[in-house]
Amino acid sequence: MKKYQFTFIYLLPVLVFYSFNQTGWVTFLPILFFFGAVPLLELLIKPDNFNVNKELAQKMKKDPFYDWLIYLIIPIHIVVLIYFFTRIEETPFNTLDYWGKVASMGLMCGVIGINLGHELGHRNNRFIQFLGEILLLTSLDTHFLPYHNAGHHFNVATPNDSATAKKNEILYFFWVTSHFGSYIEAWKIENKRMKKNGKSIFLFNNRMIQYTLANILLLTAIYFAFGTHVLISFAIAAIIGILLLETVNYIEHYGLLRKKNENDRYERVRHNHSWNSDHLLGRFLLFNLSRHSDHHYNGSKKYQILESVETSPQMPTGYPGMMILAIIQPLWFYVMNKKLNKINNEQ
Repeated sequence: MKKYQFTFIYLLPVLVFYSFNQTGWVTFLPILFFFGAVPLLELLIKPDNFNVNKELAQKMKKDPFYDWLIYLIIPIHIVVLIYFFTRIEETPFNTLDYWGKVASMGLMCGVIGINLGHELGHRNNRFIQFLGEILLLTSLDTHFLPYHNAGHHFNVATPNDSATAKKNEILYFFWVTSHFGSYIEAWKIENKRMKKNGKSIFLFNNRMIQYTLANILLLTAIYFAFGTHVLISFAIAAIIGILLLETVNYIEHYGLLRKKNENDRYERVRHNHSWNSDHLLGRFLLFNLSRHSDHHYNGSKKYQILESVETSPQMPTGYPGMMILAIIQPLWFYVMNKKLNKINNEQ
């Protein structure tokens, strides 16, 4: 039955769909669930660092159930997004109902659009990567894929990585530097790839050009189909999704740095260069993203077989709770800097 634990994510589109048809505070129900009920329950439920054995891991790796769990949520995500356009069109701007519905859609953009787009973007199959690009497009964050795979995974836990938060770095500044820094780096990565292949950077083969045109086409289509009100509402929801991503980036590598060897090169990425969380609800909702240390150790490893490793620094709670902690910066620095100091003293 453990394979069905990841179906927990399907509760999110149900809650979001429900919120679109409500008024008042109920429109914030998905937010209250994800950032209220889940963190509270994770304080009561003990983390589980259990890993499956190698034989079972091989079976799980080949089991199509785990892939179809993601594939089937893609059309659901798109349908809910289109339904959002029709519902927000009827909702007056800057009302409680408006912000509840926009925030709920923003949560779905981050949790499903970007997170699952990230998972599919690591697959070797080009069509599956394309499905990931569609999900990322629904959050206007398509540049994430080239930078994450060729930039973040290469430079993680170094000053060269925009998505690695330094010790004492302010979250709200990090939102800006990480997002726009990774956008600029994505262009550099794609331009370098084009030049390496002997092609002009201005050709359509440049994925950043493809992504730019796709974003423009999507925004133009929304404008002509639904008008300015819906276009602005979608843009706000997408920004919320992006801010959720950047907050996750902030908590995943905060203050952790790789050392340089005698050749002035950074050591290989290891499990101690990412914060890890084995809290169950966060793992199920985010497809094991919180077992982030193992993900960076082997980026192509599928989510269902990511492991908990003893050498990984551990978060005090799951991702939703850690994101709340990060928002309250003085408390974040108090808790996490103590952990960082302990790690540095043990090394």
